[in-house]
Amino acid sequence: MTDTAVPVTPVRRFAHREWGVLHARVREALVTRRWRAIPLTLAAVALCATFQVVQNQSWGYQFVQNIGSVRSGDPFLLSLVRTPLSLFVPALDLPVWGALAQILLVFGIAEICLGRRQTLVLAYVATLSGTMYARLGVALGPDNPIGLPEADRHVMDTGPSAAVVGLALYVCWRVGAYWTGTAVVVAMVVEVIVKTNLAGKEHIAALLGVFVVMLVEGALRRRRGRDDGTPFQGRGDGAPPIQS
Repeated sequence: MTDTAVPVTPVRRFAHREWGVLHARVREALVTRRWRAIPLTLAAVALCATFQVVQNQSWGYQFVQNIGSVRSGDPFLLSLVRTPLSLFVPALDLPVWGALAQILLVFGIAEICLGRRQTLVLAYVATLSGTMYARLGVALGPDNPIGLPEADRHVMDTGPSAAVVGLALYVCWRVGAYWTGTAVVVAMVVEVIVKTNLAGKEHIAALLGVFVVMLVEGALRRRRGRDDGTPFQGRGDGAPPIQS
């Protein structure tokens, strides 16, 4: 019989090392449990799509604003109350399919790898980090290196993008996909350089908020003597061995 085995190339070896654990876990969950593996993600996609439909109706725009619209000029407690829903309210000036795709892909992977509770907590941490930075930046003013112009006080701050970049970074760290995590950070830095706007700066704040979580978690794991490099008992847990 002819040997049809695919040779191990440097690219294939890198892909296995970088994404082997992630691919194995996501594939196993979707094959064995199908849609039941990502109920939170599907609910989030449905909620985001519903908000998009409602806010584009004459009778629904103000309703969505009242429950999920956040601006740095809003009262602090009001912003805190609205922030959880704000990450599911798609921005009016961006195509909704982009927000839905982000949620389906990144939330889905995070839900499978981290679980529903941790996915929600990290999404909120990332979103809240961006929201709190906007308030701080406006208070500092445009003359400060990290400040924002007064006009940003009235910019509507909604959408899943901050949660998406935060979750992407955390999942990459947890599965040992360090090059991919680095690429996420570099992409956000380039975004700020190329297009200096509130959203780009909030993405950086979201990454910083999640990075603090990573530092604290890493310190706790080292203190408990369980720092094995990844949370999944090593890089090979769940990843099939590469075939030569």
